[in-house]
Amino acid sequence: MNFTPREIVSELDKYIIGQGNAKKAVAIALRNRWRRQQVPKELRDEIAPKNIIMMGPTGVGKTEIARRLAKLSHAPFIKVEASKFTEVGYVGKDVESIIREITELSVSMVKDEEKTKVLAKAEELAEEKILDLLLPRRKAKVSEEAKTNPEAVPVPENQEDTRQKLKTLLRAGQLEDRVVELELSSMPSMPMVEVVSGASLDEIGMNLKEMFQNFMPKGHKRRKMKVFEARQILIQEEAQRLIDMDQVIKLAIERVEQNGIVFLDEIDKIASRESGHGPDVSREGVQRDILPIVEGSNVNTKYGMVKTDHILFIAAGAFHVSKPSDLIPELQGRFPIRVELESLNQEDFFRILVEPENSLSKQYVALLHTENVEITFQKEGLKEMASFAALVNERTENIGARRLHTIMERVLEEISFNAPEMKGEKISIDAQYVKDRLMDVVKDQDLSRYIL
Repeated sequence: MNFTPREIVSELDKYIIGQGNAKKAVAIALRNRWRRQQVPKELRDEIAPKNIIMMGPTGVGKTEIARRLAKLSHAPFIKVEASKFTEVGYVGKDVESIIREITELSVSMVKDEEKTKVLAKAEELAEEKILDLLLPRRKAKVSEEAKTNPEAVPVPENQEDTRQKLKTLLRAGQLEDRVVELELSSMPSMPMVEVVSGASLDEIGMNLKEMFQNFMPKGHKRRKMKVFEARQILIQEEAQRLIDMDQVIKLAIERVEQNGIVFLDEIDKIASRESGHGPDVSREGVQRDILPIVEGSNVNTKYGMVKTDHILFIAAGAFHVSKPSDLIPELQGRFPIRVELESLNQEDFFRILVEPENSLSKQYVALLHTENVEITFQKEGLKEMASFAALVNERTENIGARRLHTIMERVLEEISFNAPEMKGEKISIDAQYVKDRLMDVVKDQDLSRYIL
C-alpha cells in the first residue's frame, strides 16, 4: 500500500481525534518504508527504519495510532508491554519471544490469504467428496465378453445421470439437511509433559507438543453430520492441502522482516531512575536485551531465522516519573523520533463521541438496536457527557478517552438492564437525562473515585 503521508493521516483521522504530530510522525515512517523499496538494492539494506517514542498519558490514542497504522498497511503487528519481560537469567518472558510471536502471527495472516485464493478450488473438491458420500462410486461390471476377450471395454453402471442430478440438488441447497458419515482425523492422546522453562525456553512446551504430534500416528473416527456441516470441514481440509506451506512461511518471514511493526508499550517502566529504588538491574537488563533486536539481529524461530533490521519499533509510555533520557544511551539512539501526545480536553471528548466511524455513541445505538430499542443521542447530551468526562479526569486520575466508556455505561445502565422489556421504545438521551444519571455521583468526589 503506497499511501502518501497526507492520505495516511486522513485515514487515521477517521478513528483517532487530534494528536496531529503523532499521526504525522507515523505517516512519514510508513511512507519511508515504501520509499526504501524504490531505492537501488545496494542502498536499500543500509536504510534503517526511524523508530518512534510516543510520550503521553494513558487513553490519548498511542496504541490506537499504531494499531490502525498496521491495519492500513496490512502489516504484521504485535503489541507488547515492556514491563512483562525480564532479562536473561531471570524467570519470565524473554524479549526474543516478541519476534517469535509476530512471526507466528504473520504466518497465520499469509495462510489465511492463501486459503482465500484456493477457496474456489477447495469448494469444488469438497463438493465432489460430498457427492462420493451421498453416492459412493462403484466399480464397473465386467461383461462376459471381457472375461474371454481382454480387449473388450468394461460395461460401466450408469451412475453419471444420478450423480449429475444429485449435484444439481446439492447446488440448489436441497440436500443441506441430509446426513452423511464423515471420517475425521483425531489427534492421539498424549501424556502431559511439564517443562520448567527459563527465560529463553518459553516455547519449549509448545514445541514438544508439536514434536510428539508429528511422531505419533493420527487416529481416525467416523462421525455423522449434516451436509452443510460436512461441507465446511471438507473445504477447510482441501484448502489446507492446496496451500504450499513452504511458500507461506517464506512470504510470512519476508513480510515480518520488511513490514513488521512492534508496538512496545510501557517503555517508561523499564527506564532506570538514579534516585529510584527497586530492581534497577533488571530494568537495565531488559533494555540491554531489547537493544540487539531494535538495532538489528537474527532471531531463531520455529520457521527459521528472522532478521529484525527493518522492523519498525514504536515505543510508548506516559513518562510521568521517568523520561526518555533515563533509557540507556544506546537504546535512546535507536529511537530518534520523539512525539508528545496531548491530554484530551472537553472538546476532544465530544469529537470522540461523534466523529469516528466506530464512535462510542454509534456502538451503543447498534447494541440496543438488537433489542429493538431505538436510542438517539442529542448533541447537548453528548456535550454534557464530554463535560463530565473532562471534570472527572481533572478531579481524579486522568485516564483519557477511556473515561468515556465509564460515563456512557453509567448513563445507559438502566436502559441496558431493562432493554429486553422495552422492545419498540424510542428514547432520547438529552442533557437533562445525562445530568440526572451523573450529577449525584460527580458531586460526591469520594463516590466518583469508585464509580467513575
